[in-house]
Amino acid sequence: MSESQITKKALAQSIKKLMETIPLAKLSIHQIVDNCGINRQTFYYHFKDKFDLVNWIYYTEAIENIDNSIKYGHWTDEMYKTLIYFMDNKSFYINALSTPGQNAFDGFLFEKTYDLIMGVINDISTGIKVSDTDKNFIADFYTYAFVGITIQWIKNNMKEPPKKVVGDLNDMVEGSMLGALTRYSTYHKKN
Repeated sequence: MSESQITKKALAQSIKKLMETIPLAKLSIHQIVDNCGINRQTFYYHFKDKFDLVNWIYYTEAIENIDNSIKYGHWTDEMYKTLIYFMDNKSFYINALSTPGQNAFDGFLFEKTYDLIMGVINDISTGIKVSDTDKNFIADFYTYAFVGITIQWIKNNMKEPPKKVVGDLNDMVEGSMLGALTRYSTYHKKN
């Protein structure tokens, strides 16, 4: 691992530790660097501000936990793994989502979830003629549902066990995505 990556990870660990007791909005760069023994100049060499660091955590740590080549038969495993990662970093995500103006997580989660859902849609639509526009609409629909439920779960202090959340999502999705693809294929053949 490069020295730059080691420094970024040290800063990430520092802010995550501090966010266990201090709201992100009240955290200063001084507190973050003091907590890990790095100077301010080094912080600003890597990040423009604390929100940039938080976004880096989203895009590096969470990505490590999400498999981009997901197939329909395994999406629940991937979702479960992701929820466990959020639980392992509970105070960080609850704190970050509670910070006014700090909504990059929603966008990040939407982007990653959309990619996963589109992979599932492409997997199950083999042999079904559905336009890319319709596939995108279906992926948007399911992505908004998954992201909304996940964010609400985080904001509600992750009270429900991840297995229950994934089970509930699976109950909603089971057969409905294939049904939507089939209906869109049939709808456009008629028009």
